[in-house]
Amino acid sequence: MSIAPDYLREIKKRGKTSRVYKDFQLLGLEIAESLNDEKNKSIYIKLAKTNDHQELRRVAREVASRKGVKNKGAYFMKAFFEEKKRSYKKWGWLVEPRSKMQWY
Repeated sequence: MSIAPDYLREIKKRGKTSRVYKDFQLLGLEIAESLNDEKNKSIYIKLAKTNDHQELRRVAREVASRKGVKNKGAYFMKAFFEEKKRSYKKWGWLVEPRSKMQWY
């Protein structure tokens, strides 16, 4: 019993389409697209799941608008975590390696 080639083509085509079920998945895909870094979209989805959506959008918009940046994905990660570190210090959290947090 053989499988029709049209069926196999259809299955491959379905596997490539994106299915979004949650809002954080959509945000992660939008960020990856705006930064032209779609091979790392899972990282942006994970960030969107665990972080503030407005903050992620703001930093992604700033990075995407910059013209001289060669690797916008890496620049976004650096800018976002620097911003996160500043906000922790603002609220009195001590940021340590491996993101363990303690009060001062």
